This record gives sequence, structure tokens and C-alpha cells, in this order.
Amino acid sequence: MVKPTQSSPDSSPRAVPAVTRGIAILRFLARSAEPVGVNAIARAVDIIPSTCLHILRALVAEEMVSVDPVTKGYALDAGVVTLARSALRQDGFAKLVQDDLDRIAARFGITAIGVRVIGLQHMIVVGISRSDMTLRIQVDVGSRFPALISATGRCLAAFGGYDERAIKAGFEALRWDDAPRYPVWRKEVDATHRTGIGIDAGNYIRGITIMAAPVLGIEGQMTHGVVAVGLSEQIRHVGRDAVGAELRAAAERVTAQLGGAFNAGQATA
Repeated sequence: MVKPTQSSPDSSPRAVPAVTRGIAILRFLARSAEPVGVNAIARAVDIIPSTCLHILRALVAEEMVSVDPVTKGYALDAGVVTLARSALRQDGFAKLVQDDLDRIAARFGITAIGVRVIGLQHMIVVGISRSDMTLRIQVDVGSRFPALISATGRCLAAFGGYDERAIKAGFEALRWDDAPRYPVWRKEVDATHRTGIGIDAGNYIRGITIMAAPVLGIEGQMTHGVVAVGLSEQIRHVGRDAVGAELRAAAERVTAQLGGAFNAGQATA
């Protein structure tokens, strides 16, 4: 008798309706700006209301979803956040980069962050190290921000491999404290490609300088980033070149460990 191979139909994964529907409900609630009733949820995910209610009750019992006792509206609950943060902390990149983040934060007295790129939509903080200084930038694992914003956005535009039209459309949707004009920003993106370091000097948040270096995947495109955040005067005092060198060294090391490849245009000095 021949044993089934991995390509055999018997070994292929089969859909579990309850699980599929539960995930669909969670994703729908994640996109909703306010609590939603059972009927609206059922219509959105294309299941009958009674089935939707049974799944919602199970999700409430597991603290994945909460329900308002007055309005009967459903929304994501804290259990989802706990799971998400646990998953992010287990990210292979996060483990590889943590020592670098700790070293950068301690050496320069700034906040050092590791981020994961989610297309042109957003980036998620997966690792962080804070200095012992009294004044620190508040950000947490799981924090999400627009992909093209700030220094990380310049890195993504330089090393993401995206079409120029898509980049410009994404740029025009951003909100800055002091928004740069697109031609100026585009020149800064070109500089980022040459040096391997993106710099945002107060555009995203006034008085704050953010610097970033890209971690690249096997096709030479940005998958993660190593970021430094501090008061502009503080970054000036410790030296942009010194911070940039540490960020680039960390990004290159993690890129190599993850099996990535650097683009020819990226500086290595």
C-alpha cells in the first residue's frame, strides 16, 4: 500500500466553518469604528443571525469580544490585544534585534524600536527598548502607524519595491505636524537609498527626530526596520552619524541572519 504524500487530497487542510466564521467576525469588528449589532455583523460576514449570535457568545466567553448590555453592540475585547502582543513578541525578527535595541537605547539615551512592515498600509512595533532618561517617547509593542510616515516611510519608499504612483497616493494620505512637500520628500527618499538611513527631523512630530534603517528580505525589499526616536536636540547632541551607524549595523546584521540581501544602492560604510 502506498502511503499518502503531502500532495495527497487526504492530507490537505479542510475548512472548519465555526473557526472560519469566527475569524471573519473578528476581522469585521477590527474594521468597525464602533460596536455593531448581531444582524449587521451577520450580514457583513454572510451568515445567519442565529449562528452569528452563537459564535459571538463564545467569543465573549473567551474575552475576545465584548458586548454592551444596553445597546447589544459587539466590539473587540482585551483578549485580542493580549494574543496579538504575545504573537508580536515571538516574532523571529523581534528576538534577533532586541540586543541591538537595548544597546542603542542605552548608548544614546533614546527610544529604540523594531518594526514589521505590513505592505503600504502600516507598520507594527514588534520590539522596543527605552532609555533610563526621565523624558521618553511613549510607544508600545503592538502600536501601529502609517507605513510611509516618518523615517521608516522614507526607508519603505526607498527599499520597498513599490510603484511610484502607489507611493505618491500613500504619501498624500498622510498626516504630519509639519508636512514636507512631495518633491522634497522624494529627494530625501533618494538620499535614504544612497545612505541606508531614513531621517525625519520634526516633520512627523515637531521637536522629535526619528531615524531608521531597513531590514531587507531575500529579494532585497524592506520587511522590517530598526528605528531610533528622540528629542531633536538630543539626537543632535549625540550625533546623527553615530546613531545612523548603529542603526545601519543592526539592520545589516539582522538582514544577514534572516537570509536577506542588500540592494546595490545601499551604503555599507
